[in-house]
Amino acid sequence: MPLMTRRELLLGSLTTASLYGKSKIDRSRISAITDEIAKTPQEAIDFAHQYRLQNVELRNVPGGKEYAFLPEAEVKLAATQFARNGLKVSFLNSSLLKYPWPGTEPVGLTRTQRTETPEARAARTQAASNRFEHRMDELRTAINNCHILGVDLLRVFTGTRTAEPEKQVPRIIDVLGEMTLVAEKEKIHLLIENEYSCNIGTSAELAAILKKLPSKWIGANWDSMNGLELNEKPYPDGYDVLPKNRIGNVQVKGKQLLDYPEKLDFKPIFQRLEKDGYQGKIGLETHIPGPGLIDASHASMREILRIVEEL
Repeated sequence: MPLMTRRELLLGSLTTASLYGKSKIDRSRISAITDEIAKTPQEAIDFAHQYRLQNVELRNVPGGKEYAFLPEAEVKLAATQFARNGLKVSFLNSSLLKYPWPGTEPVGLTRTQRTETPEARAARTQAASNRFEHRMDELRTAINNCHILGVDLLRVFTGTRTAEPEKQVPRIIDVLGEMTLVAEKEKIHLLIENEYSCNIGTSAELAAILKKLPSKWIGANWDSMNGLELNEKPYPDGYDVLPKNRIGNVQVKGKQLLDYPEKLDFKPIFQRLEKDGYQGKIGLETHIPGPGLIDASHASMREILRIVEEL
């Protein structure tokens, strides 16, 4: 085998450095869900500025409704506010398809649902059925709001989890396949979240469904903690099975960062993401309910940035 010339060695080094530079996780790659870091949009902006973040994730207006389904005028005002404050929207979290689909029986009802009256159950079931019937309308509204907000990543789910979720896979493929065709035309990527309360709850289930949905316009929003409820070890087990080139967003829970039983060492996880060429953002979803949520968000963000500075 001939020896490489100095020029070839240099070009190889530059290519490696370029790839690493693109995948290196630094402060510019960190984001946070606004309704968990603050009680108002302005306070969320102040939080982002305090930690010198360039990005925010959106789900609900703090104290209000989902950004994905807001009227166009309200979304435009929000987009203007974020832009004026130098913030980009890295990911739009929506509740698309996160409800029982018609003809299915959910498992793991909440305490309220277990004690509800027959009338309340019928109303809840009908509301879910109505949402499923109008799912494409919801999708188009969410996509339009993505365009206004300047984000091309939209979260979707796979229906409330049933006793045999594998039997729902063909239906999930049909439903998401239809949505993906619309998203492709609009140049919006749909990201399936592995959510333990839904039919695709583990990283392994997420990897399996993506194999059957090969379009580049559908990928993964990886929430490493969600598989714990279904007895999946988040890392390395959960991460290893995922198709790395289809991870569009990563979310980190506060309990994984702070002093809780779920705590993970994220430094090696971030290093693996870098090594595997991950290009997306890391979003904080604190998810520690109660009056201490915002304080926990600050503590969680400080821990994320401490890890990032160590990389």
